[in-house]
Amino acid sequence: MSDLLAYLVLGFRHIADPSAADHLLFLLVLGAVYRLQDWRAALLTVSAFTVGHSITLGIAVAGWLTPSSAWIEFLIPVTIVATGVENLWRGERVSHGRWPMVRPALALMFGLVHGLGFAGYLRALLGDEIGVPLLGFNLGVEMGQVMILAAAAVLFAGIDALIDRVRATAAVGFAWRLRSVSAVVTLVALVWAGERWP
Repeated sequence: MSDLLAYLVLGFRHIADPSAADHLLFLLVLGAVYRLQDWRAALLTVSAFTVGHSITLGIAVAGWLTPSSAWIEFLIPVTIVATGVENLWRGERVSHGRWPMVRPALALMFGLVHGLGFAGYLRALLGDEIGVPLLGFNLGVEMGQVMILAAAAVLFAGIDALIDRVRATAAVGFAWRLRSVSAVVTLVALVWAGERWP
């Protein structure tokens, strides 16, 4: 049980570490389309992302797949750009459109890429046994993601309310904040993608 707890803490610290800025920005842009009352949809989406990265993390750590780290490091910001562009293009319809499962499906696919990014880090720490460490690490990452998204949701709700108050108009804060967060994160990720071109 102590090994599980140790890797759970390691996964949590990894996701909360400023050096994981690309992962944190992905979570922010992924969650930017949700409001506090959309917490179930947000949780489903981030859990789909966790399932995706858990699959490829397990496969890569087991040694069944060894992708080019240069390509993975390039593709991670590409997933951030794609998510930001979807936010800017479809706006609120991303979470309330005709196909509410599209967002979790994309999160699952993008999680496959991000899991390969975690693999090198985790493989260096593991010995022969991967089951318990992998489970603990994934649980820690999921806990960290949920906490980051919860904090972001509260912050976003405050920003939305502040904009609405300043503009003295209801319901413009969410749209402005969604576009602003998505545009800034997309631009940062574009720069990273350019810098990481293999």
